[in-house]
Amino acid sequence: MQLASSGGRRLRHAALAARKLALETGRTVTRKELSAAGREAEKALELRPTLRLVLSELVACWGEQAWDRLLVWPSNDYLESRTGLTERAIRFAIRALTDLQLIVPKDSPNGKRYAIKDLSGEIIDAFGFDLTPLYTRRGEWAALVLEQKQLRQMQKQAFDDVTICRRATEEALGALAQHFPSVDRSELEVRLQDLQGRTPKRSTRTLPSRLLEEWQSLRDHTEETFYEAGSGGIRFRHNKADNKSPSETCNNGFPKKAGAVLQAEQPLEHLSPAVIVEACPTLADFGQPIRDVPDLVRAGRFLRASLGAHESAWNEAVAEIGAVRASIAVIYVLQIYDDDVSSGGNRIKNPGGYFRALIRMVKAGKIDLEVELLAMRRRRMS
Repeated sequence: MQLASSGGRRLRHAALAARKLALETGRTVTRKELSAAGREAEKALELRPTLRLVLSELVACWGEQAWDRLLVWPSNDYLESRTGLTERAIRFAIRALTDLQLIVPKDSPNGKRYAIKDLSGEIIDAFGFDLTPLYTRRGEWAALVLEQKQLRQMQKQAFDDVTICRRATEEALGALAQHFPSVDRSELEVRLQDLQGRTPKRSTRTLPSRLLEEWQSLRDHTEETFYEAGSGGIRFRHNKADNKSPSETCNNGFPKKAGAVLQAEQPLEHLSPAVIVEACPTLADFGQPIRDVPDLVRAGRFLRASLGAHESAWNEAVAEIGAVRASIAVIYVLQIYDDDVSSGGNRIKNPGGYFRALIRMVKAGKIDLEVELLAMRRRRMS
């Protein structure tokens, strides 16, 4: 059957399904409410720009009549002038909106769109488009938008976790190459290159399944290799008899770089290593006892990778506030981040960036690390 040139259209199943949707009895819909439903539908269905334009203009034509159907009757010429689209594009958009069950065409005998008036001139009905499905499905749009938001948040968190694992792995491999060059790193480096090649950019919508688990496994393996190399396979250091004079320093066994830094600065007045351990239980991740200031500096340097902070952040911190305060800042941020994750707050999205910001505030005198850690200890002990 040939379609009439005056606007006849083929019957579509989606139009019949959408026609069954109806407003609540006595419900009056305002243009503002209909516009809100339209915006939610655009986001939920991720409509193309052309469909958004046409749907927005159809919604704007609603005159807030007290009818049981939301009818509008703009001509194609009117829609062309409002949207700047061609008639062909408008016809395709109307067909797509019908297939999505957002609108229902209500055709007149001659295929034209117009209003029906009574003897007094009041509009009582119309032939055009029925927007009732768009409004009655507003709960569905809200649920889809919420689901998409949650999915985007999960994807963002997954990519953030991958970035943290990648940086920590690279830092651990760099530390192995610097301090223990005899340790074989070839397998770890091959796994790192393989994961980097299979990890998509953040612009992609989804992260391949189990990829994050592989990154976490590689990070754990690399850090464990570095730890075993540093402790000689022994979980804790042996206690040795100390027959030296109490006035002698305890820098034996530590890198010369750390010792040189410690000679030029003093620990905070009221913060002994024992106090810091009580305030920050996450120091247990270091795996070795914190007995003196050199231990504290070494722990800060080691745990910095756990924040996902780049080595440049550590170098900047040491240059700005010294190795001791930089180490205390690392431990402090790590504890705050751990408390935030444990409480479910998840307010700290980038602990490495938080560490950089903290260092600058400490240098500017806006934050006193000693006061903050003592307050943290009191809260934990109470």
